[in-house]
Amino acid sequence: MRIQPFAAEHAEPAALLALRNYEDVRQYVPALPPVAAWPDLTGFAANGMGVAALDGDELLGFLCAVPPFGNAFRSTDAIGVFSPMHANGAIQKDRAHIYARMIEEAGAIWAQAGASSHAVCLYAYDCEGQQQFFRYGYGLRCIDAIRYIKEIDACPCEGFDFCELPIEGHARVLPLVHLLDGHMAASPTFILRASATEASFLEDIAESRSRLFVAQINGQIAAFIRAQPEGETFVCDMPGYLHVTGAFCLPEYRGKSIYQGLFNHLLCTLKAEGYTRLGVDFESLNPAAHGFWLKYFDAYTYGLVRRVDEHVLTR
Repeated sequence: MRIQPFAAEHAEPAALLALRNYEDVRQYVPALPPVAAWPDLTGFAANGMGVAALDGDELLGFLCAVPPFGNAFRSTDAIGVFSPMHANGAIQKDRAHIYARMIEEAGAIWAQAGASSHAVCLYAYDCEGQQQFFRYGYGLRCIDAIRYIKEIDACPCEGFDFCELPIEGHARVLPLVHLLDGHMAASPTFILRASATEASFLEDIAESRSRLFVAQINGQIAAFIRAQPEGETFVCDMPGYLHVTGAFCLPEYRGKSIYQGLFNHLLCTLKAEGYTRLGVDFESLNPAAHGFWLKYFDAYTYGLVRRVDEHVLTR
């Protein structure tokens, strides 16, 4: 096996390999939609951030990444690189060893480019690949999950009103968004992001075409769910799909099935509108999110991250 830079001639066999990997995962996660053609990978040949593993002319695996970017995870000063779900893959035989060789070579390229935060999206059922990344110092940080849009069993919530806010009411959610920011900054999540102003919040809602669903009691918002067309993987581009990008419930209303009722209202609304799939991404190190979403969604990717010593970048 030899490792070499990912080149344009690798794009087509890499797409076929990645599609086979994706179809393997669909056996475990039926809600994942079928894919007729894999996203174009030729752009990864041009940025110099990828490698290919070959045996003769056979492509055994590939590991590509987007160019380095600042403010990794929107909460650090680190320069980061990221390999999306569609930008890496390997054959099943000797999979861990193939990934090991690719990590070594790609990691060197990423560090030389000034990136200290290395993130890779792997399938949740790729245990061999995950274990190799764990051995090389990566840890689990993010999860992408999906479900069919169908109602859940939710207890009646007397006194609560579930609805979608009109545009003129979107700012009413901002206090809960700020509470969510505080929750994310606390242990064990430790993700500190700048809180939005009302103007920036409303601008972001409009640009992302987000919808806000809320549970209200006596005119007070007790919980919200934000959903929008765009998510973290190319699956979000499929027809009939919407993606959850924010959620919070006031502490005094937790454990009373309020959130289940709101979530069920969201599902019923989307089903009536013809949507077929709902996705969510969340930090695995957020116990509240991990505990709730995986009750109702099937995980299909894990985001693995390593932060290398910044001092090695100056060598």
